[in-house]
Amino acid sequence: QVQLVESGGGLVQAGGSLRLSCAASGRTFSSYAMGWLRQAPGKEREVVASISRSGGRTYYADSVKGRFIISRDNAKNTVDLQMNSLKPEDTAVYYCAAAATSIAIRIWEYDTWGQGTQVTVSS
Repeated sequence: QVQLVESGGGLVQAGGSLRLSCAASGRTFSSYAMGWLRQAPGKEREVVASISRSGGRTYYADSVKGRFIISRDNAKNTVDLQMNSLKPEDTAVYYCAAAATSIAIRIWEYDTWGQGTQVTVSS
């Protein structure tokens, strides 16, 4: 099993950048696909990015493709989300999550979640 803690959220103006980081405890980090998910007020939770166990494959939601980059460092037990060209519609609570699959692109594939970090993009 793994425990996850997110950091790096905050307030940023539209067009700006923000980098989220997720620190994992335990010694089984590399056995999980990792993802970043978000939930905005009045909207369903969605997977915005996912990365495979080895880091060789990535997935991005169409809404963030070309703007966000997910990466992981299995030696440091971390997964990051670099967010560029931020838009007000990116405002949400962002969660780091782990899945017991090679790569996960659907909500139900994730079974371990962090506490979330707020990202607010002003217009």
